[in-house]
Amino acid sequence: MKNLLFPSQSVGPGGPLLCVMLFSVSGCSKVLLKPRTSEEVSHILRYCHERNLAVNTQGGNTGLVGGSVPVFDEIILSTSLMNQVVSFHNLSGILVCQAGCILEELSRYVEERDFIMPLDLGAKGSCHIGGNLATNAGGLRFLRYGSLRGTVLGLEAVLADGTILNCLTSLRKDNTGYDLKQLFIGSEGTLGVITAVSILCPPKPRAVNVAFLGCPGFAEVLQTFRTCREMLGEILSAYEFMDAECMQLVKHHLSLTSPVQESPFYVLVETSGSRGEHDAEKLSSFLESVLGSGLVTDGTLATDQRKIKTLWALRERITEALSRDGYVYKYDISLPVDRLYDLVTDLRARLGSKAKHVVGYGHLAEAFSASLLGDLEPYVYTWTAGQRGSVSAEHGVGFRKQSVLGEGVSCRNILDRSVDEWFCPLRNRPRSTCLCLRTAALGRALWSCSPTPHVEQCEPSCLGGGDDFTWTT
Repeated sequence: MKNLLFPSQSVGPGGPLLCVMLFSVSGCSKVLLKPRTSEEVSHILRYCHERNLAVNTQGGNTGLVGGSVPVFDEIILSTSLMNQVVSFHNLSGILVCQAGCILEELSRYVEERDFIMPLDLGAKGSCHIGGNLATNAGGLRFLRYGSLRGTVLGLEAVLADGTILNCLTSLRKDNTGYDLKQLFIGSEGTLGVITAVSILCPPKPRAVNVAFLGCPGFAEVLQTFRTCREMLGEILSAYEFMDAECMQLVKHHLSLTSPVQESPFYVLVETSGSRGEHDAEKLSSFLESVLGSGLVTDGTLATDQRKIKTLWALRERITEALSRDGYVYKYDISLPVDRLYDLVTDLRARLGSKAKHVVGYGHLAEAFSASLLGDLEPYVYTWTAGQRGSVSAEHGVGFRKQSVLGEGVSCRNILDRSVDEWFCPLRNRPRSTCLCLRTAALGRALWSCSPTPHVEQCEPSCLGGGDDFTWTT
């Protein structure tokens, strides 16, 4: 264990390992461990399991719900040194790598070999692929390539008692039993620590185009999306929207300029294909149709890489602009498409002048004073559940959303308990307690059982709220 101990200022008060990106959750820890292999992870977890020590696994710490923060003085298990590519198959595009690899570095690695990663995120420069799996991250390429449940072929994970579960297959077809990797994708570390992944990478598109459009209303944004899918078909790779307030913020705080005339809403459309002439013809027909019908009032098209990056910056840097504008509270939720912007409209009416900005883009976000939290929660989650939406679209449940898990959840609670009991057969014994095991943007809770707990509480100032935390069964 001593060989894995890293003294670091980053675990001091306010250090980067102790806060989420928007500083809504903070914690403290006295120990930081950085294993390099699955065997070292196994050794750490077995050691902690035998002594009933709480562990908080941490990847890039880019989540929004506090799952990667040691809120209760847990030992930090960082995957930052588990950053090696194990193999890449140039014919199939199958990448096998450790869980601590940074998404942007993996993207560069496979792009040099004429492939791309099936997911792309705004936090790609910091987030780890293990954390992406743990939260089932979607990102900007979700429309084209779907979720990680379809592109991940296998994984390796270490359970709370140190058992190494090797499901690191590279086969696209394997019907020899339960597909255990699906339990770990999106599990937020509640079942174990993901240490390696096998993922299918699609070929790098030869032709990429981006159109940036202005729309007169959200109804037109939705209709333009429908027209996109009908006319662009298989080459449509991304469709993102932002409202006028988002544009004003990126202009004011980042000095970015809008390439189209001022509009209530803006849309970014990306196409990716193998033949430039074919894609350009389809895109031209689409633009002619939406401009002629009044769905779009103005637009611009980019085909060279420099201008494409400039247009994407308008969408990807909205969060940065919001953070410069004041205190930000962000809601990562999913809703039926036709109700997507209704929550923004409702919150603007509910908060009135108390909110500096309430904005909507790709995902929904609200920027406001911290004192408005009582006006927002649980209203946002109750509203979302009423529309049959999800209180967590990509970032997971973590620490912040545990109390709202009942919103919109029914049979899932029963299944979660059954899976939990299967992974932890001792959990139902009398007076047993559970070791907290949370990982990479994770943290919904648990589970390794032992007779007596040992969790040293932080001082209230270190916790940021000072609430007591106990767990027993």
